[in-house]
Amino acid sequence: METPCLPVERRSANYKPTLWNHNFIQSITEDGKQVGDIKETRKLKEEVREMIYGEKLLKDKLDLIDSLQQLGVAYHFKKDIKCVLTEIHESMDQILMSTRDDLHLISLLFRLLRMHGFSVSEADILKNCMDNKDDFKAKLSSDIKATLSLYEASFLAKEGEEKLEMARNVTTKYLTDFLQSSKNTDSRLKEHVAHALELPLYGRGTERLHARWFIDQYKLYEYMRPAFMELAVSEFNLLQNAYKKELKETSRWWSDLQIHEKLPFVRDRLVENYLWSVAFVPELKHASLRKVLTKSIGLISTIDDVYDVYGSLDELEAFTHAVEQWDITSIEMLPEYMQFCLRALINMVHDDSDHFLKERGLNITPCLRMAWTELCKSYLVEARWYHTKYQPTLEEYLENGCVSITLNLVFTIAYCINDEVTANDLEQLLQGYPNITRHAGIASRLLDDFGTSTTEMERGDVDKAIQCYMRDKRVTESAARQGINEMIWKCWKLMNTENVGDSAFHEYCRNVLFNIVRMAQCYYGSGVDGYGDPGHKTKERVISLLLKPIDI
Repeated sequence: METPCLPVERRSANYKPTLWNHNFIQSITEDGKQVGDIKETRKLKEEVREMIYGEKLLKDKLDLIDSLQQLGVAYHFKKDIKCVLTEIHESMDQILMSTRDDLHLISLLFRLLRMHGFSVSEADILKNCMDNKDDFKAKLSSDIKATLSLYEASFLAKEGEEKLEMARNVTTKYLTDFLQSSKNTDSRLKEHVAHALELPLYGRGTERLHARWFIDQYKLYEYMRPAFMELAVSEFNLLQNAYKKELKETSRWWSDLQIHEKLPFVRDRLVENYLWSVAFVPELKHASLRKVLTKSIGLISTIDDVYDVYGSLDELEAFTHAVEQWDITSIEMLPEYMQFCLRALINMVHDDSDHFLKERGLNITPCLRMAWTELCKSYLVEARWYHTKYQPTLEEYLENGCVSITLNLVFTIAYCINDEVTANDLEQLLQGYPNITRHAGIASRLLDDFGTSTTEMERGDVDKAIQCYMRDKRVTESAARQGINEMIWKCWKLMNTENVGDSAFHEYCRNVLFNIVRMAQCYYGSGVDGYGDPGHKTKERVISLLLKPIDI
């Protein structure tokens, strides 16, 4: 007599419905009145370029470059800025002697040079703000502008630069004290400090979100340059119109796929997925890549929920094997909901690969297939841990988690779908990822867990980094969260160490990695899940970045 099959127990994460349904997205209209014409924009760029070369004073040169970067238009003048900074870097010894008492200026100089790949030591920035005992001078706490500038510079610290790490800790304390003091009435300065503490320029802020915030601030600056403002607003609205078109197109794809209708247990987060892609590659020329990334992140989220929430272990073993074989003919061996997922995945990858093959003559399928297989295998490891009640060590968890966070897959897509990629580049990727991806993957994994672990543990998921840390170190959750923050900072320093200049293509690849971690900070860094349960802050970001133009 055969034993009857027991029904599979299915879990539900009870995700909230999307804030932005398909009909709403299709109703979004572009605002043509807010975008300057091509001739006017070209004239503005030439005017700005003349200003870049025309400034004589070091302070004005640095403020100009910093403003262009914060306004989100510096990429139009990349070669010009590099030329000016090269001249400055060649005169560093003389500059350091003549500006030794201006900590704000030296901090700004250090940040801009490091951001653009120039060699500059921590001693250059810190020797004039530390006393003979290597303690920070007490006067630092009374000069908030200099303190803020040093704070921003400290996020470019590399491995082993202990004094810059000390600077970050000290300036964070001084700036926090400044916010909490009732004696300070400068509301604009307080807003700047509060924004920097939440999202530092280099370490945690995304380019377009910061540009949207900074444009409003720049309007009130005494030294505001009208040409900068006009170009920044025109650029912002031009990009936003492009983003609206791309979002509507990917929403049609998502709606036609009917994922949420067929798999109601998964997250329906098309707009949040698109927000990721904008953060990764914001420039206008990356439109095709943003659409591919948005579609891919949608399927990543779907398949993640299959592994985390819905599938039985036997089903997940079979699905992982099917992905590894990459064979649509074996689809009948899977349950119906998994057939749908596998078919959608393989069709999407083949469509994207075929399009790129026609455009560039390069076959990217092996790289994409490798990354998707690696991701599903990492999901399966976590599923086995859950179903067998295995408790991994923190080291085991992060070894797998730096893959399951999906950074390698997202990086692979951005790496492959690029006009500068070569057949040799693709072959190198198949041999292994660069070291920096591991550091970025661990940072992203820790940030994700920082924001999602409470909810995921409540629904009975496998232990996350915080729980592994608590168990390994035998500490409280509060101490574990502090330790996790220190680990994230260590990853940033390792990434900074690896961020050395070579080709434009590899500089682009590293920028994508940094942007992935920065957006993870935006979604999860406050300790809440801004993706799975998008609340007020995520909604506000979507409206300001994707929906609402800036009035000229």
